Amino acid sequence: MRRPGVLAVVIAVVCALVAGCGPDLSGTKVRIAAGLDGGVYDKLAEALADAWAAQLDTERPVIQETQGSPDNVGRVRAGKADVAFVAADVAADNTAGLAALARVHDDYLHVIVRADSPIKSFAQLRGHKVAIGSPDSGVEFLSKQLLKAAGLTGAIDRRNLGLPEALPALENRQIDAVIWSGGLPTPSITEKVHTVGLRLLDITDLADALRATSPVYRTATIPVTAYNLPSPVTTLVLPNFLVVPTSMRDDVAEALVRGLFDARDQLVKAAGAALSIDVHPAIETSPLPLHPGALRYFRSLKD
Repeated sequence: MRRPGVLAVVIAVVCALVAGCGPDLSGTKVRIAAGLDGGVYDKLAEALADAWAAQLDTERPVIQETQGSPDNVGRVRAGKADVAFVAADVAADNTAGLAALARVHDDYLHVIVRADSPIKSFAQLRGHKVAIGSPDSGVEFLSKQLLKAAGLTGAIDRRNLGLPEALPALENRQIDAVIWSGGLPTPSITEKVHTVGLRLLDITDLADALRATSPVYRTATIPVTAYNLPSPVTTLVLPNFLVVPTSMRDDVAEALVRGLFDARDQLVKAAGAALSIDVHPAIETSPLPLHPGALRYFRSLKD
């Protein structure tokens, strides 16, 4: 006769191997606040929705097209979205009621001018027409921080243009510069580098002032190889988080973050930025706390 203790161990092992013994998430509905159609947030959200639907035996999450990080935070806080892609600086400015599932990928600040432009430094943007991102976007938020650090708030002709509109405007000399935050390399920028000729401005002299405004800003280098640049460019690197409300059930949060890492290969196919998704830096979500369910997942990797 088998002892009850042995039988319990056998059942536990089987349950660990059979998906049906996991948390019952049937009926769970997830709404993902992504970003503009075709952007990195949107591409990752679409791939993640497919993966979560298959892994968790739930309805496919609804993808919400949004203006970007500030819009996404507002939706989670208002109960209109369950998961959101949010830039770390926007998250740092809106911590109440929010938690992170993981740090997902990093964006790099690009300050772009034409190769034949006389503008050689950020300070020389004074009085010029500059695209600062679409309204309520993470790029607009970062642009305002950058302009403030440079003492240029109110000293430029700001244009609320996203990258798809800003690059043609720069090509046609309708604007003088574009501020953008995205992965390396950003394909549309690469295309214009070859067809128009572009340069990136170095922001070394602003790095300390920007880091003083938020601990999430770090300096990094855009290498020559990224865009066939004449020399490396010092810029900022900005993490992005998957954000959820603190009220999310622990078992749901744990299942979602597990699904995120199980789907990494699918995410990489959707957007190259996903190459930086890794369990080791994923826990670095300060100043947002990790959701207890996400923390439980990361701790399970050490067992």
